Amino acid sequence: MKKFLLGTNWKMNKTLVQGLAYSETLITIIGQHPQFEFFIIPPYTHLWKIKETIDVHKSPLKLGAQNMHEQDFGQFTGEISPLMLAEIGVDIVELGHSERRQYFNETDEAVNRKALAALKHGFTPLICIGEQQADKDYDVSKEMLAKQLKIALTDVPADAIGHFWIAYEPVWAIGVGGTPAATPYVEEIHDFLRRVLIDRYGPSGQAVPLLFGGSVNINNARDYAQLANVDGLFIGRSAWEPDLFEAIMVALGTITK
Repeated sequence: MKKFLLGTNWKMNKTLVQGLAYSETLITIIGQHPQFEFFIIPPYTHLWKIKETIDVHKSPLKLGAQNMHEQDFGQFTGEISPLMLAEIGVDIVELGHSERRQYFNETDEAVNRKALAALKHGFTPLICIGEQQADKDYDVSKEMLAKQLKIALTDVPADAIGHFWIAYEPVWAIGVGGTPAATPYVEEIHDFLRRVLIDRYGPSGQAVPLLFGGSVNINNARDYAQLANVDGLFIGRSAWEPDLFEAIMVALGTITK
């Protein structure tokens, strides 16, 4: 049985000193919670040093990057290539976050190209999908999510889909002004996404971890985690301090599916 996934994306937060202090503390904490698989996704500038810290402690904590260019090298000022991330030794590459789509015009097709590159280099591609408030209001959330998911996974064969993680993050539920999603709604969407994966990949689609992220906090984490097709939680601000993250771990206890 796969472990329940717990992780956080720091976005553009924490200095290197703060990030190292956080990582050292978290590494100690997660040793007391072996029922979970943990990951963190810091800014690029922190990855080398945090990877060294993880290795020194021989910790199972997985390390991710917040984005990646599709090409191995080239004239792409300001971008980071798969080769650079592989040299560091990152485990995960987050792709398609709503902020990348909104502020940097990232398309579903671009996410697909990056996903194929990540797969080629042996990373775990963490594909983020999510609908806008207007999509929800017009009752087209499922159509939008299916489109994002299917395009992102174009040309990914069934024997490789098990390397992917999918994070459902409704845009209206994330960030400072986000509204936490109702548990029944999350259940409905995750069940739908599971059906999309199974329709496309057969039994292999059942094994793809589906994570939920969207104003997850100590008050709602357990309700989300108990849903049949929620295989992990992708937590924001509520996991940016080790003691707050630990409180969520304690609240979750042991998750059995």
